[in-house]
Amino acid sequence: MQNTVLEGTLLFMKRTLALALVMILSTSCLAQQHPGAEEFAAKVALESDLDKQEVLRLLQGARFKQSIVDAMTRPAEGKPWHMYRPIFITDKRINGGVAFWREHEELINKAAERFGVDPQIIVAIIGVETFYGRITGSYRVLDALTTLSFYYPDTGNDRSSFFSRELMNFILLGEEEGLPLTDVKGSYAGAMGLGQFMPSSYREYAVDLDGDGRRDLWSSMDDVIGSVANYLHRHGWQYGKPVTFPARVRDDANMDLVSRRDFKVKMTVDELAAGGFESTVPVSGDSLAAVARLEEADGMSYWLTFKNFYVITRYNRSPLYAMAVFELSEALKAGLEG
Repeated sequence: MQNTVLEGTLLFMKRTLALALVMILSTSCLAQQHPGAEEFAAKVALESDLDKQEVLRLLQGARFKQSIVDAMTRPAEGKPWHMYRPIFITDKRINGGVAFWREHEELINKAAERFGVDPQIIVAIIGVETFYGRITGSYRVLDALTTLSFYYPDTGNDRSSFFSRELMNFILLGEEEGLPLTDVKGSYAGAMGLGQFMPSSYREYAVDLDGDGRRDLWSSMDDVIGSVANYLHRHGWQYGKPVTFPARVRDDANMDLVSRRDFKVKMTVDELAAGGFESTVPVSGDSLAAVARLEEADGMSYWLTFKNFYVITRYNRSPLYAMAVFELSEALKAGLEG
């Protein structure tokens, strides 16, 4: 009788163990077999020297993160201006930026002169992006880009092709810069380093300003500052030129002149004034500009925006972001001079 009970117990334990093993293996397979991974790996192999199986092995280590999808659906740029502004225009961020500028003033001035970019803008970009290096992101970039490439839902603005291209650039960047791809951390969107460069921007615009043979956007302040300056330079920054001025708006102003998404400058200041949007600061009438509208707590404010404002939106397409960078840069400049 005892042998029968023992045999039954052992059989039950074996079955339980086998079932648990199957569940573990099934969960592992589900985690590793990303939809579209085969096609993606084949495309990477076709467009580069990388082996398809090596790409697949890398992706096997990537994990879907629901928190990344959730974060993408509620970006800070979705807030109205009067709620977005206090995130970045604070005494702490201004004082921290002045201290950062003073600590690296020689390097910042060197990069500003070399690339023709106003120094306060370089500092402000780093300040808005990562609080001068304090907040560079806690997500594995491999997980972020895999999640957004293969799982990000189509909400009418499907960006999966954009992120799959960034994932490809991330893998290629790893080869070029010797990055440990399974360890690199960044934002939920896959941006990296103190300047929060996406992989394609890292490959295209990052510079090795310290001359050590690597473009290091985490620990080389030379490379960080030089790369931010080069990014702005390559997108057409105009040194010493205005970014934006407040506008007076007539009651009969043509609201069709207000930019919605594209802040390319296409009309002259005189033409915009004729349309009901006049600069509150004297500026040449033949200067090219656009019109931005921001939601304040008590209504709308309107701004004439110039080429440099557009250049900042190449870093982040949101006019809220560009305005935050501008306002922080002005506060930093006043703080340094004071």
